[in-house]
Amino acid sequence: MSLPVVDYTAEDAPQRFVKSLRETGFGVLINHPIQQSLVTSIYENWQTFFNSEEKHQFAFDAEKQDGYFSTEVSETAKSHTKKDIKEYYHVYPWGRIPEPLEAEILNYYQLASDLASELLDWVEQYSPEEVAKNYSEALSTMIKDTPNTLLRILHYPPLTGNEEPGAIRAAAHEDINLLTLLPASNEAGLQVKNQDGSWLDVPSDFGNLIINIGDMLQEASGGYFPSTTHRVINPSGKANSRSRISLPLFLHPRSDVKLSEKHTQSSYLLERLRELGVK
Repeated sequence: MSLPVVDYTAEDAPQRFVKSLRETGFGVLINHPIQQSLVTSIYENWQTFFNSEEKHQFAFDAEKQDGYFSTEVSETAKSHTKKDIKEYYHVYPWGRIPEPLEAEILNYYQLASDLASELLDWVEQYSPEEVAKNYSEALSTMIKDTPNTLLRILHYPPLTGNEEPGAIRAAAHEDINLLTLLPASNEAGLQVKNQDGSWLDVPSDFGNLIINIGDMLQEASGGYFPSTTHRVINPSGKANSRSRISLPLFLHPRSDVKLSEKHTQSSYLLERLRELGVK
């Protein structure tokens, strides 16, 4: 199996995109509205931030979950015992953001959120009737005016050779949210788990936009849309000495949105944050 690449401007893009999500848990878009020049600038500016000592002035708030998460407190993936080799910053429009970086990153947050709303409309449009009837409201309105959608700027630092044995940049995991939007990183490494247990490289040509299903959409669709396991593997050779910057936008509904008979957004998120050890 290979992951198809869908041209956002094609007439049949919505059908092909949703088909890819259904079959693989992932969709890859080209010719989408997010300008690569903006993404490149964000990568460069936040690399400078992660290289500085200023980052420690924005240490994360355990209650609000905004700010800077160092390698010492970063996530341990569910069912794993070793921390991922990464540091990251959580951006919410209401949260703390370094002033020189604020305007650019909030511009991206809005542009990506607008595109995400359209993609959720595609998902709902091409959900079978028996699946769509389970949605408590339109998928795109679930994220309307939500304070919960999270933009994470990830920095995977160069490898030193002193990493904990068995630790990788991001251990195999599933995302918590509805959909995740991810511009292709400046370095390779993202893989998705195939149904037969093998790992596939996600087409990560610079300029691609990678979208994957999270647990909340799986929950809301009664399992029709699968939250697919993925990971970021460690580089080899000369790539060991290079940083990797990544920019996932995690689409979260409002806290009161009913995902299923069992869960609201709030109850589901709390359960998963406790599993990750960050709450």
